[in-house]
Amino acid sequence: MQIADILNRKGHTVYSVLEWQTIRDVVEELGATGTGALIVMGRAGEIRGIVSERDIVRALRSHSTDLMSVPVSEVMTRNVTTVGPDVTVAKAMAMMTKLRHRHLPVLDNGKLIGVVSIGDLVKHRVAEMEMENTVLRDAAIARY
Repeated sequence: MQIADILNRKGHTVYSVLEWQTIRDVVEELGATGTGALIVMGRAGEIRGIVSERDIVRALRSHSTDLMSVPVSEVMTRNVTTVGPDVTVAKAMAMMTKLRHRHLPVLDNGKLIGVVSIGDLVKHRVAEMEMENTVLRDAAIARY
């Protein structure tokens, strides 16, 4: 199964903020959308980074109470790993595990078409394993 299959099931909605918006804006958007991370976009619509709940918690150590007025560009993760829609779920999971990333933006010909989380991939893998288990059980029952 490919990343495109997961996006077709979960949807292609991308939640984002602009790099000059504040952490207060990020917190509001995370709360309103119920997501764990937002893509940080530049003026021309390009990906500039990603900001997650984890980034915000880490920033609290250095910015303390002033954090809410800090621009997201000071807190975001800049080196964003992306995948294409044709990447397999197994490969995406391996990348996320190796790089310790929890979210992967999905680009198709340079255009942002969605984001997958480790939760999306695990959910898919569990469903796949349940299906395999059912097929094996049915095959074993059919033998007798």
